[in-house]
Amino acid sequence: MSPELISILALVVVFVIATTRSVNMGALAFAAAFGVGTLVADLDADGIFAGFPGDLFVVLVGVTYLFAIARANGTTDWLVHAAVRLVRGRVALIPWVMFALTGALTAIGAVSPAAVAIVAPIALSFATRYAISPLLMGTMVVHGAQAGGFSPISIYGSIVNGIVEREGLPGSEVTLFLASLIANLVIASVLFVLFGGRKLWARGSVTPEDDGAAGKGSEPAGAGTGTGTGTGTGTGAGTGTGAGGTSTAAGGTAPTAVAVRPEQDTDGTGEGTGAGLRLTSARIATLAALVALVVAVLGFDLDAGLTAVSLAVVLSTAWPDDSRRAVGEIAWSTVLLICGVLTYVGVLEEMGTITWTGEGVGGIGVPLLAAVLLCYIGALVSAFASSVGIMGALIPLAVPFLAQGDIGAVGMVAALAVSATVVDVSPFSTNGALVLAAAPEADRERFFRQLMVYGGIVVAVVPALAWLVLVVPGFG
Repeated sequence: MSPELISILALVVVFVIATTRSVNMGALAFAAAFGVGTLVADLDADGIFAGFPGDLFVVLVGVTYLFAIARANGTTDWLVHAAVRLVRGRVALIPWVMFALTGALTAIGAVSPAAVAIVAPIALSFATRYAISPLLMGTMVVHGAQAGGFSPISIYGSIVNGIVEREGLPGSEVTLFLASLIANLVIASVLFVLFGGRKLWARGSVTPEDDGAAGKGSEPAGAGTGTGTGTGTGTGAGTGTGAGGTSTAAGGTAPTAVAVRPEQDTDGTGEGTGAGLRLTSARIATLAALVALVVAVLGFDLDAGLTAVSLAVVLSTAWPDDSRRAVGEIAWSTVLLICGVLTYVGVLEEMGTITWTGEGVGGIGVPLLAAVLLCYIGALVSAFASSVGIMGALIPLAVPFLAQGDIGAVGMVAALAVSATVVDVSPFSTNGALVLAAAPEADRERFFRQLMVYGGIVVAVVPALAWLVLVVPGFG
């Protein structure tokens, strides 16, 4: 049995054990990397750790640390209220706002994981508050990022178009961009319908203070008291009895302000406002830190993880009480999971398993069959590794049969791009890992399984559809 085949079988064993025995897949993957790397590939420790995703480790730790502080001092709650006011209480529009926001960020040049790192924690906080499916909200963020990911001025678009030009293939920047945009928009629309979008529309409008919009929210009813301004037919101040209660005003009734948790009430007054949680100095500083993160990453191309850690340290120093529990709320199990799996993928790359597989497919004498298999390889490998990296490897592999003229180069490149990036919803990809890390700890294991299943469906279905729509007609 060849070393490449042994390494693939070891990966299958890791998945089976993790699924049937509930062992952290990352820990299993580290053990597999050690065993396969040492016994099969003859790698030393340095060779094995060459695949450790140090940059992703820092991004996961830094972003979840910063947003754990934001949750502790009530900043994310304030942002949720602001988002509801922005769409005039139409909760159903929020997933689309998140989709459009991440799409706009990547379209103007943000790296996809950076855009997801910024938007996902806010989106998942909103999903928790208003009982929106985390799978819907998380996948809308990721698909939004990929929808704008291949604009002519984007990072992905520039890289792929550069590879096409270097290989001497005919290309179309507009076709590449529209293929990704339309594919992700269609997928997002289907997800919206399947995972509660129609119920969200039926829910109608809610006020920013109404956590009981879906029958449950992040605050238990009666969790506390607060003062609010009545917004009924009359005017005047009223008192509330907790989240989702009512406040009596002169001449009418109105939803009360959200009850304030102790960790959100930095000044000890227990007061909110009728427009949502009021801004305190800690929340203002945290909002400034989030804006600074966006500016640093998008404007100055600084590393998202290191920037987030630095900002979190500043906030922790200034308000130690708010951030005392934040380190414990970092998604450590997710960090272990993702880093372990990607370290093993690095061993596969070091052994040449991925190149071996791609070359075997590229040598098939039937161009259309080779094309669909390359799309599937791109999707499967990209679900665990760098999307751009796999495209950089597969596009050159496709050159020989593209040169024969039987397959349109423009359609093939677009199909590879869609297949290799739409699977970033996988919890083992950077974007999927960021969304998973942003989910509440209590729901994270269930959310992981949902992302696994959904990612598997995407890997199984989308490459075939991309091949059918973009390659078979012979575009380019």
